[in-house]
Amino acid sequence: MRTQVIDHPLVAHKLTVLRNRDTDSPTFRSLADELVTLLAYEATRDVRVEPCEIVTPVSPTTGVRLASPRPLVVPILRAGLGMLDGMMRLLPTAEVGFLGMVRNEETLEAATYAERLPDDLSGRQCYVLDPMLATGGTLAAAIRFLVDRGADHITAVCLLAAPEGCARLEGELADLGVPVTIVTAAMDERLNEKGYIVPGLGDAGDRLYGVAGG
Repeated sequence: MRTQVIDHPLVAHKLTVLRNRDTDSPTFRSLADELVTLLAYEATRDVRVEPCEIVTPVSPTTGVRLASPRPLVVPILRAGLGMLDGMMRLLPTAEVGFLGMVRNEETLEAATYAERLPDDLSGRQCYVLDPMLATGGTLAAAIRFLVDRGADHITAVCLLAAPEGCARLEGELADLGVPVTIVTAAMDERLNEKGYIVPGLGDAGDRLYGVAGG
C-alpha cells in the first residue's frame, strides 16, 4: 500500500477552512468539492490510457484517451457523496457505483447495507471516495469488497487520514495482491477514544448534510 499526502498551499488553505468549526455547511460543501478536485488530479496520475489518432487544425497526430474498461468511481455513502462532483469534474467519462457502509460505534466495525456496482469488476481501476480515513475499518471493507468482484487497482481519495487507520489498512490488505494507493490532504496526529481523527474536522457527513440520518 502506498500513502500520498498532497503537499500544496491551496490544499492546505482549503483544508484549514474545512477544519474550522465555524464554517457553515454550504461553505463546507463548496470547499470539499474544490479540495477533492485538487486531490483527484494527483489520484488519477496512474489512470490507464491508450493511444488514439486525431487530426488537429494543422495536422494529424497521436494522443491518448482513457482506456477501456472505464474507471469506476465509488463514493462510500453517505459522506462520500460530497466528494463525487469534485472527482467527476476530472473524470467525466468514468462510471459511478455506490457502496453504503455503516460503522458500528461500539465495535468500530464496518458493514455493508447497500450497493449499486457491477457484478464483475475484472480489469477495472476503482477510485474510492471516503472523506475520513479514521479507524480504517470502513475503507478496508470497501476495498476488499471491490477486489472480491475483480477490481485490480484501487485508489482511495480521503480528505484526512489518521496513522492508526493507515496501519490497519496495511495490515488487513497485506494479502490482497492488488495495488492500493491512499491519496489524502493531510495525515493527522491520532484517533481519540471515540475513533475520531484529531485534530480532524468533526463528522464529515454531518458537516456536509446536517445531522439527519446521522
